[in-house]
Amino acid sequence: MLARRVIVCLDVKEGRVVKGVRFESLKDMGDPVELAQRYELEGADEITFLDIAASSEARETLLGLAQRTAERLFIPLTIGGGIRSAEDVGRALRFGADKVSINSAAVNRPEVLTECARQFGAQCVIASIDARREGGGWRVYIHGGRTPTDREAVAWARECERRGAGEILLTSIDQDGARTGYDLPLTRAVADAVNVPVIASGGAGKAEHLAAALREGGADAALVAGIVHDGTTSVGEIKRALVRDGLTVRQLS
Repeated sequence: MLARRVIVCLDVKEGRVVKGVRFESLKDMGDPVELAQRYELEGADEITFLDIAASSEARETLLGLAQRTAERLFIPLTIGGGIRSAEDVGRALRFGADKVSINSAAVNRPEVLTECARQFGAQCVIASIDARREGGGWRVYIHGGRTPTDREAVAWARECERRGAGEILLTSIDQDGARTGYDLPLTRAVADAVNVPVIASGGAGKAEHLAAALREGGADAALVAGIVHDGTTSVGEIKRALVRDGLTVRQLS
């Protein structure tokens, strides 16, 4: 059985890690470099930095933080937020990222996924999808979950894979920060629709929620943020609980 990954997400604004509920009401959670090192020691499989400001100045700050972090980490580092072109991806990789997450730019111009995959390899191109339930499906949103699009999440995930994305980072806006569990129907629908790994995001409140996303939701990895930032639990505790639940994980602290 393939080992499942636990990924810690650090939402970065003005050089600090922040966390909110449904992308709003942000609170300062600490220094990104220090937190990334801590989570690696606890057993995180990967770290994701997301620039939630996405201005050119904020991206410069994030790249500097990423470079300092990459020099200290042995696990993969993903950078996302404000990535609009293959040139942006190349720059992020040069600053130490192993993967780059693309969201709004891919929706606006899907060809960017193909361009990046051809130039750098699909393994480092993550299509980030923010979705909100509407009617019988899920609508894709961009610009940090603020702007609705005419795309449906499952169909868009298929297109992202077809255009070269090597992974899908799937965030439920409805569940983000709620700590009541991931959107399992959304996660399962996307996981069943694509052949690339799916990272479940949005809603983790306890280890059982990750187990459900990985088992019932069909995700290959689960992303956590707030519950480890505020000490509700730790990466090590989460992974030990996953093992007790019969899931295979990559490493234990």
